[in-house]
Amino acid sequence: MKFNLIATCAAGVESLVANELKDLGYSVQTENGRVRFSGEERDIVRTNLWLRVADRVKIIVDEFDAKSFTELFDQTTSIPWEQYLPMDAAFPVEGKSQKSTLHSVPDVQAIVKKAIVNSLSNVYHRHTRLPETGSKYPLEVAINKDHVILTLDTTGSSLFKRGYRVEKGNAPLKENLAAALILLTNWHKDMPFWDPFCGSGTIPIEATMIARNLAPGFNREFAFEQFGFIDNELIEDERDRADGLADYDSPLEIHASDIDGSMIDIAKTNAREVGLTQDIQFKQVAVADFKTDLHDGVMIGNPPYGERMSEQEQVHQLYRQMGQAFGPLTDWSKYFITSDLEFEKYYGQKATKKRKLYNGALRTDYFQFWAERKPRH
Repeated sequence: MKFNLIATCAAGVESLVANELKDLGYSVQTENGRVRFSGEERDIVRTNLWLRVADRVKIIVDEFDAKSFTELFDQTTSIPWEQYLPMDAAFPVEGKSQKSTLHSVPDVQAIVKKAIVNSLSNVYHRHTRLPETGSKYPLEVAINKDHVILTLDTTGSSLFKRGYRVEKGNAPLKENLAAALILLTNWHKDMPFWDPFCGSGTIPIEATMIARNLAPGFNREFAFEQFGFIDNELIEDERDRADGLADYDSPLEIHASDIDGSMIDIAKTNAREVGLTQDIQFKQVAVADFKTDLHDGVMIGNPPYGERMSEQEQVHQLYRQMGQAFGPLTDWSKYFITSDLEFEKYYGQKATKKRKLYNGALRTDYFQFWAERKPRH
């Protein structure tokens, strides 16, 4: 069966998701917060296993324009829902509406739910309520400028939940944002890598997974595993294929440090969960004491932001220390994410490039300090 699919994502990283899908062999169409592509059952499994930056992979069941509840009900009822939902399917309907005539989300959800029940009752010849005691099929109705998109979520818990983070510290970075930060750099696996604010280890673990070509969804479960139209053998086949593509042999130079020794312990625990303890060199060290003899590397850091007024002076002092410690590493490219838009002032250097990103709902900038180019001989 051929499906129209979307990979949803945070604002600002659509191009990364598009590139990931292209690398997997798909033709794409990029829109705000999502990338469209098409595929069959195997492609649903493969993209859920392999997409590092996306939030979810959804099937577009149908899309149409609707300005009245009658239109919404009739169009939804006419969809062959039995192709997706068995008689006992549990199908919760989430909803959202923006800039549309049908602006009441609870009413929109209720109408869509009623229409699906109506459609399935006719197909399955049910005169009483549908049982909804079977597998879960999470649906969403999203209306934007009177255009309705009905989707079936194949992912379940968001793709950032890789399954390896058994412990976390304060304000942890989501795994898919950490992957985005890495994919926005020029780093590749034969270069040194360093995260000087490693916290619970998310950035260095994601870097190691990229270097080892480990499928980010390998150690977790997905909603599609309960769907009747996706064969279990196909799922196992894709997992086996992903396992066979892993590179466990390439030498890596990946370092992670933090001032907090308890965070280093947490980071090691998380790395152990995904089997990467030997690949990442963890060390407790303050920024002011940072030293390295390595050259031509990439540094990525998620330093404290100083969101509270009481923390700002302390954070600005840290940014000054960062400039003093990392500024002299002219053959390293350095990338730092923070919501403090005056970061460059305290760091003491103008960024080569800045990129707006969202850490959850928080607007941040990704400050990029590129390495000096070596003269050509």
